[in-house]
Amino acid sequence: MSKTFALPAEVSALTHKYLEAVDSALPGFVELLYVTGSAALGAWQPPHSDIDTVIVTSREITTKDFAVLARIHEGMPKSPKLDGVYLDRRAFDARVADRRAVPFVVDGQFRTDKPCGELTPILWLLLRRYGQAVRGPAVDALGLVDDPEAVRRYNLENLRSFWQPLAEDVRTHVRELAEDAPADPEMMAWMMLGPARLHYTLETGSIVSKAGAATYVCERFPEWAGLAQKAASWREGATVAFVSADAIAAAASIDVIAENAWKNYGA
Repeated sequence: MSKTFALPAEVSALTHKYLEAVDSALPGFVELLYVTGSAALGAWQPPHSDIDTVIVTSREITTKDFAVLARIHEGMPKSPKLDGVYLDRRAFDARVADRRAVPFVVDGQFRTDKPCGELTPILWLLLRRYGQAVRGPAVDALGLVDDPEAVRRYNLENLRSFWQPLAEDVRTHVRELAEDAPADPEMMAWMMLGPARLHYTLETGSIVSKAGAATYVCERFPEWAGLAQKAASWREGATVAFVSADAIAAAASIDVIAENAWKNYGA
């Protein structure tokens, strides 16, 4: 059975506001809507958390629909942002997870012109374990099943092909900066907590929130406990400053986490 948490009031309010708008503009178009992400994980942290959704349509999405949906999303509040992936019923029933180009919303911006980076095995694991129905039957009635091998392959490849090159880019970028030069806190939190979430899933088969990822780093990779705790504190609203030396350390943590994952869970 999926594990459920009560959705925060602002999440319920904004998803219903979206449904009212889309039902008025495109009657019968949105068949199902599920909340995933931090709100479904019981880890909602405004102002940093977005509302992540899976939106299932009753028919294939046309070019004319694109224009209508773009206007609807443009009219949504800027905070919290309503993000999500649009799938027609055929794609939803097929559980597609190949990052194909489907309509999606990221940072509140409706996109149709690029592959959807959220359309991965992790999306389906998150939906099955924690998804909250705003429209449609409860997740347990959808017949979703876990695919541990797909999740394993995706997480390992993501660590190696995305996160480790990012770590090298960070090292290159800050090489000429003073060690005490300011570093972007949002980027720092992303670097410290993102790879740890993938490692957690490889180790446990489940999903952890960003806040939970900080605790996981402290337990599993204690040499970076202080930096992980700073990242978590920033997400909780504390005034926390990061510097270039922290960015170098975060990049090192990415490499260690990735190599540990491949050593323990690679083919």
